Amino acid sequence: TGSYKGKQISVMGSGMGMASIGIYSYELFKFYDVENIIRVGSAGAYTDELNIHDIVLVDSAWSESTFAKVQAGVENDIQLPNELLTKKIEDAANRIHTPIVKGRVHSSDVFYHEDNVPNHVDFYNDHNCICTEMESYALFHNARILGKKAASILTISDSLVTHEEISAEERQT
Repeated sequence: TGSYKGKQISVMGSGMGMASIGIYSYELFKFYDVENIIRVGSAGAYTDELNIHDIVLVDSAWSESTFAKVQAGVENDIQLPNELLTKKIEDAANRIHTPIVKGRVHSSDVFYHEDNVPNHVDFYNDHNCICTEMESYALFHNARILGKKAASILTISDSLVTHEEISAEERQT
């Protein structure tokens, strides 16, 4: 926690998965009066149109998770980021000439899927998900039910299509 260009900010790890970000974001929004949370993370590509190091600005998160249903009785399998916060990120990327791809992510509860269940091809074809990660759906849900703002920006770290991936050292730097 500190200031950046005269504005108070905090940067923290949110753990991995919807359960972790669900707890952290709920508490930050509800008990600490945080107004905005931007998830910055990595994702795996579901299409060969995304390359390693591409940046995805999430415009919706689809999930088969029961997170929203169990937490608040919400049946919707798509959660949306805050439009204003997302637009600010897009405008910032344009100002610094950083290309971004806007699209829907698959927020999964499961990192490793067996061969007998739907896979990245199905998630891409059936739900228009261009990549996968594990947090945005829960973050967007918590922001919506608590009247706060959330957005998500992701770097493609690996591809389920081409099987390319960046190293652990590249991820950290």
